[in-house]
Amino acid sequence: MSTLKEYLSSIFATTGAALLFATLSAGAAVDDLAVLPAQLDGAAPGLMMETYLKHQAFAALDRREAAFEKLQNGEYLRAWQQDRREVFLSALGGFPARTPLHARTTGQMNFADYRLEKIIFESQPGFHVTATLYLPLTPGPHPGVVHPTGHSENAKARDLYQRASIVLAKNGVACLCYDPIGQGERRQYFEANGEPSFGTTGEHSVMDVSCSLLGTSVARYMIWDGMRAVDYLQGRADIDPTRIGATGISGGGTISAYLSALDERIAVAAPGCYLTGFRRLLETLGPQDAEQNIFGQITRGLDHGDYVMLRAPRPTLIMAATKDYFDIIGAWHLFRQSKRFYTRLGFSERVDLIEPDTTHGFPTEMRVGAARWMRRWFLGSDAPVIETDFPLLNDNQLRCTPDGQVLRLPGARSLIDFNRDWESRLAADRTKLWRDPTAAMQEVRRITGIRAAADLPAAKVEMGRKVGRKGISILHIVLQPEPGIWLPALQFEPETTVRTGDPVLYLHGEGKQIDAGPGGPIEMLALSGRTVLAVDLRGLGESSRSPGRDAMGPVLGFNSRDSNLAYLLGKSFVAMRAEDVLACTRYLIGSPAGSNRPARVAVISVGEPGVPALHAAALEPQLFSSLKLQSSLASWVDVVRAPVSRNQKVNAVFGALRAYDLTDLVASLPKDRIAIMEPLDATGQPVNPGR
Repeated sequence: MSTLKEYLSSIFATTGAALLFATLSAGAAVDDLAVLPAQLDGAAPGLMMETYLKHQAFAALDRREAAFEKLQNGEYLRAWQQDRREVFLSALGGFPARTPLHARTTGQMNFADYRLEKIIFESQPGFHVTATLYLPLTPGPHPGVVHPTGHSENAKARDLYQRASIVLAKNGVACLCYDPIGQGERRQYFEANGEPSFGTTGEHSVMDVSCSLLGTSVARYMIWDGMRAVDYLQGRADIDPTRIGATGISGGGTISAYLSALDERIAVAAPGCYLTGFRRLLETLGPQDAEQNIFGQITRGLDHGDYVMLRAPRPTLIMAATKDYFDIIGAWHLFRQSKRFYTRLGFSERVDLIEPDTTHGFPTEMRVGAARWMRRWFLGSDAPVIETDFPLLNDNQLRCTPDGQVLRLPGARSLIDFNRDWESRLAADRTKLWRDPTAAMQEVRRITGIRAAADLPAAKVEMGRKVGRKGISILHIVLQPEPGIWLPALQFEPETTVRTGDPVLYLHGEGKQIDAGPGGPIEMLALSGRTVLAVDLRGLGESSRSPGRDAMGPVLGFNSRDSNLAYLLGKSFVAMRAEDVLACTRYLIGSPAGSNRPARVAVISVGEPGVPALHAAALEPQLFSSLKLQSSLASWVDVVRAPVSRNQKVNAVFGALRAYDLTDLVASLPKDRIAIMEPLDATGQPVNPGR
């Protein structure tokens, strides 16, 4: 059967119930179907997931703080560093093999007190990095600093980054300022007219959805670009390979902090306008851009301060602005922790903080501060650094490629190309794994973290008011599967005491009310003699996020901010919602008394709940008599292969494609117990719509 309408029609025909509707319409009149109160523990229902996840995050951060206070001697400090390094690297999925850089200089310019080279190198085969190298006029070899830029459209050509790089070069330190992925000459997505499809942070977030399914992050590609930039500098005769530094602000502050933490060749670091710590970040802005969220890092104790402490005792300057939206209070807290860490190692003077009274950016005080910090440790000089005015170049003058974009170069490859290749390699591993279905399902449970139904606590149930319609009653229920989560539900019961089939768990991505109105499909199921529990899983229906002003919401989904926070905790909405399905199933099985208790439940899912419902049924097949999926994502492989996916962040499980695809879960169920109707591709469009 190809549609839910046809499936339900067959039920009604079989039971002899009158078919009171001609189409499945969301426009049926809906009486009062809201269940939740206006406030849940002092917050609106739409903020339930944010409140729940923040509570878990703050508890994990408290545990990290307590563990930090127990650190005393060098042995424990080194163990702390090693543990967090392993957490970081495992979440990135490792790095690719080093390949030839094929570096070339595409232009040179000379100025009164520095010179400039325009560089292109390949961090991976065909993955071009565009950069500007600013060199002192004094004889080399010089110290060299890598400078990834912040989230600006023109990246290395922005005035702030030119100024920071020139100040370094004029003061004896070479600087390689390069375009991060998705910025400057390295845009990855274009409209038909050649214009970029998204803003810079938007590109990063779109790319990261497919990365997460592979068990990696867009941050991996960015860090690797930085490591290869170090390789490039070290390969030049005019650069001293033992004196390498890193600086940057905002998104560049993120990457320079990551790079400095993981690459021991970075002798001196000066990251800016990013480090604040997750507590203050969650209390203020909330989770930020894709590369700034490392899977599971909050739960596993990797906070912003650890990027500094991981590199101890190598010199690090934290640059933080008083009025930055990356909160200054958090910056000072992590600085104090870092200072204590360095002091315990015997090198208290090697970590410092500067705080200009400015907003987010790369102001003069930071540019001069970074230059002085590099000169202190590389040149042994604390002489004043003064930034004088100097001419800047426009975007075209700093262009490294012939027409401004690396993807137009012969043989160029995009990040999506690399992810597609990675998925193709993983496909063979999946095929091999599924030769043993039992072992494969164990991997599914391990990767998702979905607990067995028997291990879940019984949901607390709060009964509300009961309303009647002709031939049925509707009971308002709230199920609480765990503290902080409330699932509003409507339990439809036929007046007759005879039940014609297993109870039905009915899930709808747009909310339980969509199909619960008079004359709608849920009512028809109840009139046919079935108990039906229509539930809003967490983050859907009554607890769904308001669209607000999120410009990327239509692409990433309006739950994407909460998905990011779950990701930081090592969780997925798929797993949490799958456990909701199991909790509701246990309720349905256990609610009737005596001999009427059913052994199994039938599930009907429309839209977004399909992926978690499929997981629940595949992992606990004994609980389900049938599973009907309408308008559900067909395959994660399509998410990786599609240039752009839509609303798939909430459907993603980190590292899933290393072991299974959704199609494997479908194949694990008996064919007579699963029906898939109008499956969707990665963009939310029907698969093979013409068939």
